[in-house]
Amino acid sequence: MRKRRRMPRAVGEDCCDLCGFSDDDPSLYGEKVTLKEDNICVHYFCLLTSCGVYQRGAEDEGVFGFLVDDIKQEIRRSARLTCSSCKTKGACVGCNVRNCRKMVHFPCGRKLKFISQFTGLFPSFCLDHSPSQSLCVSPDLSLPRSCSVCLDPIEPVLCFSVLKCPSCQASWFHRDCVQRQAHSAGLFFFRCTLCNNKEDFQEEMLRMGIFIPERDASWEMEENAYSELLEVYSCCDALTCLCDEGRTRSAKTGWFQVIRCRLCGSKGTHRKCSGLKLDTTDWACSDCTLATDGKASLVASPQVGQRSLLSKRHLSSVHSHISSKRPSSPVALTTSPEELLQALALQLRPVSIQVEVSRDQVLAAGLELVRRADFDPTRTLSVRFTDGKRIRGVQDGDAIRKWMKLLVQHIQDSVLFEGPDGSKNLALDSRALREDLYFDVGCLLALSLVHGGPPIHFFSHTLYQCLFNYPPNQPLTVAHMTPDKLLTHQVSRMAKAQTLDELKEVMAESGEYLELAGCNRPISSLEERDALVEDLVNFTLITRMQLPLQRFREGLQTLGVFDQVQLYPSVFCGVFCSASVRLSAQNVGQLFAVNFSQLEDRLNKETPVVSFWRHFLLECEVGRSSISLQDLLRFATGVEELPATSLHPQPSISFLHPISSSAQRAEEEEEDAGGGGGGREGERETVRSGMEVWNDEGLFPQRKPGSKHLLLPVTSTYQGFKGCMEQAISHHVHLHP
Repeated sequence: MRKRRRMPRAVGEDCCDLCGFSDDDPSLYGEKVTLKEDNICVHYFCLLTSCGVYQRGAEDEGVFGFLVDDIKQEIRRSARLTCSSCKTKGACVGCNVRNCRKMVHFPCGRKLKFISQFTGLFPSFCLDHSPSQSLCVSPDLSLPRSCSVCLDPIEPVLCFSVLKCPSCQASWFHRDCVQRQAHSAGLFFFRCTLCNNKEDFQEEMLRMGIFIPERDASWEMEENAYSELLEVYSCCDALTCLCDEGRTRSAKTGWFQVIRCRLCGSKGTHRKCSGLKLDTTDWACSDCTLATDGKASLVASPQVGQRSLLSKRHLSSVHSHISSKRPSSPVALTTSPEELLQALALQLRPVSIQVEVSRDQVLAAGLELVRRADFDPTRTLSVRFTDGKRIRGVQDGDAIRKWMKLLVQHIQDSVLFEGPDGSKNLALDSRALREDLYFDVGCLLALSLVHGGPPIHFFSHTLYQCLFNYPPNQPLTVAHMTPDKLLTHQVSRMAKAQTLDELKEVMAESGEYLELAGCNRPISSLEERDALVEDLVNFTLITRMQLPLQRFREGLQTLGVFDQVQLYPSVFCGVFCSASVRLSAQNVGQLFAVNFSQLEDRLNKETPVVSFWRHFLLECEVGRSSISLQDLLRFATGVEELPATSLHPQPSISFLHPISSSAQRAEEEEEDAGGGGGGREGERETVRSGMEVWNDEGLFPQRKPGSKHLLLPVTSTYQGFKGCMEQAISHHVHLHP
C-alpha cells in the first residue's frame, strides 16, 4: 500500500525522507534503507538521482557511501522545492538541462515520464528533453507482438513505457518488465531475451534509464541453488538386479558399485548385474550404444585435469553490488567513426569478388554486384575497369577507392535524391520503388563505408534526422523541406499567410495536395494554420516517404552499418552530412608513420628533413606553395580525399639519401672494366630503404602508391627540399590531372 507523507513521520512509519512514499519495491525504487539511530529512511534511487548529494564516503559508511550529514542537508534543501507533479514540497530530482526548471520526487518523476540514467553523474531528464529510441523494426508491424519478458501483448510504438532492443530490432519490452529483469539478472546476466546481445543491449538500456545492479544474478546468490547438480545417478537399470539390498544400493567399490553410463550419465548398473569385470569403469547403456551404432566404446573419456563442459561457472563478486555516484566526469565512449568502421571491416573475408566497371556505368556496376545471386557483402572486392586493363599506376586498393568515389558521386546525382549539392533529401520515385533501388543504394553506401570508400557528405541534416532520429525529438518545419519544389512553395505560402482569407486562397489552389495528405479540412481561424503546416510537413517528409526510408534503412543494415550509426548518431553525422573538417596540415601529417634509418650518421641527416616536411605541409595549407594538400595526398597515397575509414596499409615515410661521389666513381670504374656494356640508360642507381628497392633518378621524392610509401629527399636546406617536392608533384599533377 502506498501512502503519502504530509506530516512529520510518526513512530512506525517508514516513508522515504526524500520522496515521502512508503513503497518498498527494490526493482523500481531501489533498496529502502532505515537508519533508526539517525531517524533517516530513504530509497536508494532517490539518493542516486538527487541533485545535491554525492557519495563521498566509503561503501560501508552511511547509506552505501552517502554520508548521514549530506543526506540530512539534501533533505533540508529539497524541502523548499515543489514537485511539478503532486505540488508538494520535497522535490529532489531535477531535469539535467540547465534552462529547464522542472523538479519532482523520484516516484512522481515516473508518472511524468522522467528518465534517470544510472551511470556517470546520474542525470535525469524530463519528457521534453529525455533521450529517445529510433524506430527501425520489421516492416510488417501488423503482426501481433508481445513483451519479450512478460509475454503479454504490447503495442509496438516507442514511448516511455515501451522499449526495444537496439540489435535484433524484434524484441519489445515494457519498461517495468525490463527493469525487473535487470534487477534479477544483474550486470553479468542481463541481456536481450531474444538475440542474447549483452554489450549493446546494456548500453542502450542504461541510456533509456534502466538500472542494472553491479552484482551476480539473484539466482546465483541463493544458498545451495545448484545443490541438485552435485547429486549423481545411483540406481541399477539392469533387466535383472542381483543385489539383495535393491537397485538403489551403491557400494564404493566391488561388484555392487553402480557404474553410470559414460555418455549420458542418466542410467547405471551394478558390475555384477551386467556381467562387467571387477575393475571395469567404462560402460555405456543400451540407448547410447544404439545411438552410436555400437561404437560407444570408441568415444574417449574425459582425461584427468580437463574441465567438464557442464561445470557451473562461479562468478566472484568483483564489483560492488551497489552502483556508485561519484562527483566526477563519466568515462568518454569511442568518438571516432574511423575506429567504429574499422571494427565493422573485421567481418571482411579474403575471398574476393570481381567487379567490372565502366566510367559511364559506375552505378550500374554496383547494382549488378548487389543483385547477384551469390552476392556476399563480407567478401573483399577486386575492381577492374572495362578498358581491358587496370587503370595505369593504380593498384587494387586504389582502384576500389576510385570506384567508390565515383559511385558515391553517381548515387548523389541519381533520381533517388533531390535538393542542392551537398544537402540532398530522399526523393519519391515510383520506378525506383518498383525496382527496389532504395534498398540497393543503401546497400552500396554501406559497402563503400566499410570497404574504405570516401565519406558520404551529401545527406541533408533533414534526411539524417529522418533516418536516425538525430537530433532526437526535434520537430520538422518548412525549412527542412527540399527548396525550389512545388510542394515546398505551397506549404511555405500557407506558413506565411497573414490573414484567414489569404490562407484559404492558398489552400484552394493546393486542394489536390491537401486531399492527398488528408489535410483538406475546413479552417475557421488563423490559429489553426500552424497545425495544418506541421501536418503537411510531416506528410511530405515522413508519411509519403515511409516505404523509401524503410527500404533505404534496410539497405544500410549491410555489414551492420545502420546499427552502428544508430548507436552513435552524433559521431557519424559528419560522415553522412557535409564535411565540417577540411583537409589540413595536421590531419595529413598524422597519416604518415616515419621510418628512420638505423645508422647514426644517416639519422642525423633525416631528423631536419622531418621538420622540412611539416613546414612544407603548413605552406601547402595556407597557399604559400604551388601545390595543394590534395595534390600532395594524391601523389603520396593515390587518393584525393581521406576515406571514412583509415587508409590501409598506413602511409609511411622513409628517406632518399644522395649517392656519394666516391661510390659513384667506384661504379663507373666497374663498368669500364666490364667493357661498358653498351652504356647506362637513364643513369640509374639502386638505393635500398628497409625492404623496398627504389630507383634514384635525382633527389626528388618517390612514391609507391600500392604500399602508401613516400621517399623524401634528404637535403641540407628547406628551400632545396621545397623545390624538389614542388617540381616532382607538379609534374605528377600535370601528367595525371
